[in-house]
Amino acid sequence: MSIRGVRVAARVSGSGDPCLLLNGLSRPMQSWASFGAALRDRTTIAIDVPGVGESHAPVVPYTMPMLADMAIGVLDAFGFAKADIVGFSFGGALAQQIAASHPDRVNRLVLLATSCGLGAVPGRGRDVTRIMLRPNDGTRWAPPDPLGLLWQLTAISTWTSIPLLGGITAPTLVVTGDGDRAVPPVNSRLLAARIRNARLVTVGAGHDLQKPGVAEDVAELVQEFLDEV
Repeated sequence: MSIRGVRVAARVSGSGDPCLLLNGLSRPMQSWASFGAALRDRTTIAIDVPGVGESHAPVVPYTMPMLADMAIGVLDAFGFAKADIVGFSFGGALAQQIAASHPDRVNRLVLLATSCGLGAVPGRGRDVTRIMLRPNDGTRWAPPDPLGLLWQLTAISTWTSIPLLGGITAPTLVVTGDGDRAVPPVNSRLLAARIRNARLVTVGAGHDLQKPGVAEDVAELVQEFLDEV
């Protein structure tokens, strides 16, 4: 589909309440595969942000608010007035922006292994690059589009959600791994403290909460939260 003149790939599966899935740096929508079974009672909408996976990279950089508008454009294209928003890492930052910019379109918010962006407690440099950009489950993804990755890094490097967090009204689940070296757990504690009606859960894992063997347990937590709130 074309959103604001950019070809954006999206995949809808399942049935039930809509749930928008937002990925980490340079990760294609296939990285949500291990969440599928636990979210089987929902309509999941997974997207590749511009420059990732099957989506085209724009010729000019974008901002996080622009990406939030694009994500809402995807919901519009499929006819969803509101959705639960689940974001991992970079996708969690985007999810915060969506919840702040478009509160009327968000039912519940789930933030996985993410931070407030600028002003966050940084991870260790080599770990950030290795963990965020390389799947560690043996999956072979297409090499990242250099321009697409650059635009993602450009968008996140100058963005912060700190002024936005107090205005997020959606019930929120924040999940962090106690061994996360890319986005240290203190960042999730900050988010949970600043967002009203937020719940923090720490799991025994590293940064990659989409990794098979970890994702299934995290997805069950997400499903339970979405069912009960």
